[in-house]
Amino acid sequence: MIRRLAEVDSTMNAAAGLPVGSVVVADSQTAGRGRAGRTWEAPPGTALLATFVLPADPIVVFRAGVAAARACGPDVRLKWPNDLMLDGRKLGGVLAEIRGERALVGIGVNLTSAPEGAAMLRVDRDRLLDSLVLELQSLAQTPATSVMAAYRELSETLGQRVQVETPAGLVEGTAEAVRLDGALIVDGRPIVVGDVRRLRRSS
Repeated sequence: MIRRLAEVDSTMNAAAGLPVGSVVVADSQTAGRGRAGRTWEAPPGTALLATFVLPADPIVVFRAGVAAARACGPDVRLKWPNDLMLDGRKLGGVLAEIRGERALVGIGVNLTSAPEGAAMLRVDRDRLLDSLVLELQSLAQTPATSVMAAYRELSETLGQRVQVETPAGLVEGTAEAVRLDGALIVDGRPIVVGDVRRLRRSS
């Protein structure tokens, strides 16, 4: 069931009471949410703003990230943990909240407008939504090991020198791996929560 709305405070809020399999899509949000309490803003009608109600799953944000990257096209990559990237610029993101046996998965993609320095996809919103629904359905039955293998193949973080801002402080090193549970390994240290910034290699 796809519920289409002109304006909401947040598609996550609008989907909160809906059953698994539901999708909420809005032309605009007045209080869209990003990761770590950030806001998501886009002029009306310029982005895909959707929340999918999926079965609860420990790696649902990675499952949805792979689905979104595939739906957006072969040039889109993933920055750990949940950013969609195009040509090194942020295209969109994925936000997941587990609520009992359901997961609310919000996906935002810039289509015809973007903040300064961000990327735009410039594709039809409904066509992208249809592709995303199909990818999510396909990945829903995919084993976690295969999902995380696909995530690693799409990662633009792995193999890079990075700085990660974590609740415990800054961590710098090489992003070596992403574990089955989604943790990023930086110089042997597992990181579960953090913001990644790629470091330029010294010449």
